[in-house]
Amino acid sequence: MNTLMIVFESIIIGLLVGFGVGAGAARMFHAPNVQGMGAFRTFGELNACEGDAVAHFSFGLGFLFNAWASVVGAGALTQDVDHRIIPHWSAAALLSRNKKLEETLHDPRKMAWTGAIIGAVVVALLNSTAAAIPASLQSVATKVLVPAANWLINPIMPIVFWTAAMDAGKRTGVWATMLGGFSHLVMGNAVPGIVLGILIGKGVDDSGWNRITKTMLVAVILLFIFSGFFRAFDVALLKSMSLTTPQWLIDLHAFFGSVVK
Repeated sequence: MNTLMIVFESIIIGLLVGFGVGAGAARMFHAPNVQGMGAFRTFGELNACEGDAVAHFSFGLGFLFNAWASVVGAGALTQDVDHRIIPHWSAAALLSRNKKLEETLHDPRKMAWTGAIIGAVVVALLNSTAAAIPASLQSVATKVLVPAANWLINPIMPIVFWTAAMDAGKRTGVWATMLGGFSHLVMGNAVPGIVLGILIGKGVDDSGWNRITKTMLVAVILLFIFSGFFRAFDVALLKSMSLTTPQWLIDLHAFFGSVVK
């Protein structure tokens, strides 16, 4: 009875989450005319699959194992479910029947309803299987699946995205390499920076340095500055160069709640 209740509640949650995620991901392709509701990385990863249904499905499948390991070991769904699995599998389901992006991936209504169905299935599957596994096997699954998922996220995924960026052209490759390096130093993973580099590089290739691309560049710079500050990257950089951290900098971090070790 408990398992049936978990499945029922998971279906409801999956429907709601999938509907919003599907619509939000599709709306990003209509920005800035329409307000988007997704994340830059979701947008970049969807573009990286280049409208290929198999690529979208494979991409989502790779993160399914990471999400399953997290829900088994920690009892919580990760951001991979709504950022990667649901939008990519929704795109794969629509593109398998129609290759026109304008009528599938870029259509908020179709993506919303497809995302709702995918979300209900995925969330119910993850939660029900996690609840059915004995506690003794949960620790074993976590020890096996989590390291494998970590290898997928870093370094496999950065290599895949960096290769795609290099194939997209010289300017895109340079921006992806540069921002990917900064991202790895600041955030510990190069994927966000590579995706942002792809967006900037392709944006400049398509429309030049206009107001949108300049605004995007400023936003990316601010993103790295704030991310580095709140992760105390500046303090770590000073320590790596054997320099003394000024007291005013430590006080500034303490004022904003950034932990300085």
